[in-house]
Amino acid sequence: MSIFRFLVSKTFVKQLVIAGILLIVLVFLTLQMLKVQTNHGEHVAVPDLSKKSLHEVAEILEATDLRFEVLDSTDYNPKYPVYSVIDQNPKAGSQVKQNRKIYLTINPSGYRKVTIPKVVQITRRSAEATLKAVGLEIGKVTYVDNIGKDMVLGLEFKGKEIQPGDQLIKTSKIDLICGNGNDINSMMEDNSPETIQEDGGI
Repeated sequence: MSIFRFLVSKTFVKQLVIAGILLIVLVFLTLQMLKVQTNHGEHVAVPDLSKKSLHEVAEILEATDLRFEVLDSTDYNPKYPVYSVIDQNPKAGSQVKQNRKIYLTINPSGYRKVTIPKVVQITRRSAEATLKAVGLEIGKVTYVDNIGKDMVLGLEFKGKEIQPGDQLIKTSKIDLICGNGNDINSMMEDNSPETIQEDGGI
């Protein structure tokens, strides 16, 4: 039998059809396997985890086939419960594939401590700006006789003297002791007995 007659024979055509069907089935099965492995077309909406505890987060994400990882805590936020979620990535409502990991930022148990900066012997305005920049608040301001008008002479916290370099909880209120611009030495000289006698003799 010649090759040409074999190529047009029913046997060859039948084998060719079978081979074509097998190839189509193989391609179809391969595509289905890829879809299963990559969860093709299977997306879930990321739930809103804001203010949720880690226990609640675990239950919610387990029900939606998602995972989570806790990042380093950020600054304390009093508007959120302690150890609750204050930020998440991806954001709530985002469409992600199943088994996606959600990254969480947790609210710490309280404000961290900050170091009191060097604000003694500078102006009140500069001292207040510097203290606020590190997260401290300004309490009462007391003026005492000193030639340095509005110059910060000392710091107090709850009635106790504190020094630059000490540490306090963030948002603590710092009381300032400032000079009023009066030269105490000149005032003492003006009130001395010699001066009073001299004035009286005029």
